[in-house]
Order: sequence, then C-alpha cells, then structure tokens
Amino acid sequence: MCLSAGEESQLTGKQAKPRNTVQPPKPTAFDVFAGAGGLSLGLKQAGFNVIGAVELEPTAAETYQLNHPKVRLWNQDVQTLEADEILRALNMRKGDLGLLAGCPPCQGFSGMRTRNGKLKIEDARNDLVIDFLRLVEGLRPKAVMLENVPDLSKDERMTQIIDRLRELGYYTGEDCFQIRNVKHFDVPQSRRRLILMTTLAGKVDFPEPIKRARTVRGAIGKLPVPELSDDPLHNHPASRSDRITQMIEAIPRDGGSRSDLPENMQLECHKKLRTGFADVYGRMSWEDVAPTITGGCTNPSKGRFLHPEQHRSITVREAALLQGFPPTYQFSMKRGKVFASLMVGNALPPAFVRHHAKVLARRLADNQSG
Repeated sequence: MCLSAGEESQLTGKQAKPRNTVQPPKPTAFDVFAGAGGLSLGLKQAGFNVIGAVELEPTAAETYQLNHPKVRLWNQDVQTLEADEILRALNMRKGDLGLLAGCPPCQGFSGMRTRNGKLKIEDARNDLVIDFLRLVEGLRPKAVMLENVPDLSKDERMTQIIDRLRELGYYTGEDCFQIRNVKHFDVPQSRRRLILMTTLAGKVDFPEPIKRARTVRGAIGKLPVPELSDDPLHNHPASRSDRITQMIEAIPRDGGSRSDLPENMQLECHKKLRTGFADVYGRMSWEDVAPTITGGCTNPSKGRFLHPEQHRSITVREAALLQGFPPTYQFSMKRGKVFASLMVGNALPPAFVRHHAKVLARRLADNQSG
C-alpha cells in the first residue's frame, strides 16, 4: 500500500519531508586577491558558490587551484583585469553577482610599517583597494565584503572606499565596518582585522562574537611529532646552530619566553633590546590562543612561534591549523618552507570569513525571497 506524505506522517507521528523539493541556488561570489584560498574556503563554508577568483603570484595561484579546482581563476595582476572580461567568462550580466569579496595586500597599511599611523608610507600596493572598487563598479554585485588590517581605517583611502560605495548605492553607515579579533570567531589565534560588509539593499548585521575561544591544544595538540609524519607540511626539519638549539631547549615549556633565560644564555642582540619584540623566541601556550600567525610563522626569531613543549618552531601544517585551515588543505612546497609559511601567514582565517559571510548569505536570501 502506498501512503501519501500526509498519511505517512499521521502513522509515524513525524513530520514527513516534502518530496522533490528544489533547493534555492547558492549565492555566487568572486574572490579578489585570492592568495592561497582562505577567503574562498570561508565563503564556501558559508554557503556561497565561488565562481571566480584572481591571484597574481604563481605559487599562491597553484595552491588555490589545488584546493579550489572548479573555480575559474585568473592568474594575473588585478590591475589588468576588467569587469567586462569577468562577466563574459562567467556568462553573467552586470548586477548578477551575489558577492564581491577581497583582501587587498595590506603590508602598506600595517601598523608595524607605519609605526602605528605616525609614519606615512607610499606603497604601490595601497592603491590596489582602488582597483577593488573599480571591480565593484564594473560588476555591481549585490553585496561587498572587504577585509584588511585595522590601520586601513586610519588611511585616507578608507574615506575614498566609503564615499565611492555610497555613490554606487551601497549602505555606508558608520556600522558598515568593524575591527574584530578572529579569536572570537572559531579561530585559535589572536588577530585583529577590519571587515567591511554592505549590500545594495541596506545594512548587514554583524555576527555576535563567540565567548569561548579555541586553544592551541585544540588545534595542534594531537599531531604526531614531525619525524613520525608523512605530511610534507609537517615534517620539514630545521637546521640550527648548537647555540640556538641550546637556548630553545632552555626556554620554559608552555608559554615561556627568552626573558626567562639566564643572562649567559641570551643572545647579545636580545640583551640590547630589553623592551620591544618580547615574543621573539617565545613558546605558545597550550590553553591560550596562538599569537598572530604571520609570514614568518615557522621562524622563532620572528615571534612567539616555538611549539609549547617540543624544542622547535611550529611547522607549516601547525601554522595552517592555527589559521583554521582543515588538515587536508594543501599548500605548494615548490618554493620551500619559507614561502609556504608566507602563504599561510598571508591567508584569511576561513572560520572568521565563514561567520561573517553567513550573515551576508542570509541577507541576500531574504532580499531574493522578499
């Protein structure tokens, strides 16, 4: 005997699932300055269909394609890419794209380089935010997401961004961007970022922070020692002098610093720098978040990048996990550990993107259904 969905639900006491339901299409997205693909991964996790991306650096582009093979990737300078070319290649019309998202290179805005805003640096990469705006104008996406370092908020280009978005019809109230810490959004790392989100249909409500942070232990605590791993991102031996090796071994486990060492074990250059860069040759703490993962994340002379208890710096795989990448994510080692570390450090933490992109996806769905 065949039962209807209603009859079946009456007999079982459960709500029958409607049959042959058609899922609404995922909102589309285009990733500008795609790098190794952290932004695209977060967008996909939030429900977006990433259909295109642009990345200039060949090894980063290779890494992107390893992990996002179905995305149409332009391996070229964004300054040479026209919106009309994107629309033709993706068979779209102006206004069809759901989201244009990107993180223009931020070194020119970094507080480290500008001495926290006191020094103005003319870096050609700063003007790439204007090329991002050019694509916004040419594609006219329904929503825009722009991510960068907090110091962009102090730069005159931020005023240009807001003014141009307003002219194009996007919401530009004071709450269209915020400075947030990724540790409040499922990333086991302290990293402050500026994120701007807006739509043609109005304001976007930013997601609430998560109270409980993920820890270093939760991210990398179960990995095998590198010597027992067949993962090339985890098993890459470092060559250090006996002097440095002895110093690392003497630094207390689980959060210790070079300042804990007796004076006869400290490097001469560190003795002269009693203040500043205190995290250099420091260990991470198991029950805390990691410090900001930078491009030098596998070099202990660049920051607090020593393993909490093993006498070594963290590996590329550990750095990627602390950025929130899944353990299967690939990074090209074609140019060695140093460049792979740079790709990881430059990446956007996918979970941070996911939390924010989810509210954008809901906003676009509400606009479509309304």
